[in-house]
Amino acid sequence: MATELRRLREAAGLTSRQAAALLGVSPAQITHIESALAGVSEQRLRRLASHYACTDEEFVNALVVMATERTRGWWEEYRGLLPTSFLDLAELDHYATFLREVAVLHVPGLLQTEDYARAIFSARVPELTREEMELRVQHRMRRQRTGIPYELVIHEAALRIRVSDRAASRAQLARILERSEAENVTVRVIPFDLDGFARAASTMTYAGGPVPKLDTVVRDVPHGSGFIDSEAQLSAFRTRFRKVEAASLDPQRSRDFIHRLVREL
Repeated sequence: MATELRRLREAAGLTSRQAAALLGVSPAQITHIESALAGVSEQRLRRLASHYACTDEEFVNALVVMATERTRGWWEEYRGLLPTSFLDLAELDHYATFLREVAVLHVPGLLQTEDYARAIFSARVPELTREEMELRVQHRMRRQRTGIPYELVIHEAALRIRVSDRAASRAQLARILERSEAENVTVRVIPFDLDGFARAASTMTYAGGPVPKLDTVVRDVPHGSGFIDSEAQLSAFRTRFRKVEAASLDPQRSRDFIHRLVREL
């Protein structure tokens, strides 16, 4: 919300001082709102949108919901215990209207078994304490309680890499097969023998917002997760996902493919 209000102000060609004068507040208060250090009431938000000549009523209504939402999410239980990026991802999942994901080297967190997640976290450098690891595993399992549409395109490499032992890999593939039968989940596989498919080299998570302007893309970065929400980049990622999806196996052939991998184990 803070980011979108700043963008609206800049698009209107107004400084924070000018915006503050329109509301009758100090420039520092506008800065705090746009930095997510202070909240804003529905009345003031609508006044700002009007001053910024924003006529997209659906978009403004979505911002109002964000500004006035006071529900304490389950992820707040982990504040101070886990890095804020974990909380941000859980909150993004919670408010998303759909999720689309491309996975190349690892099974995504939303489909991981506890053993798989524990193996992933155990490889972290510096090494986590047992308590820190179990908090991360617990948090990851709670993130999976979502019923929104979820589309995954996963590379064969991610299905074959054994982050733990053979039994854990077999259980992980079985979990993917089980979840792929849910009405809201679609899994597609990119096999190794697909010719010339360079687009499969990049992972991403695309989270749909209440309106397209509030969509967000999550990318892995060295120290956590990077969030992308500019309209131009969102458009590029939407196109990228559809091209990856179009080149992958359809859901039934993907399930057959995973069944073959299970038999190999």
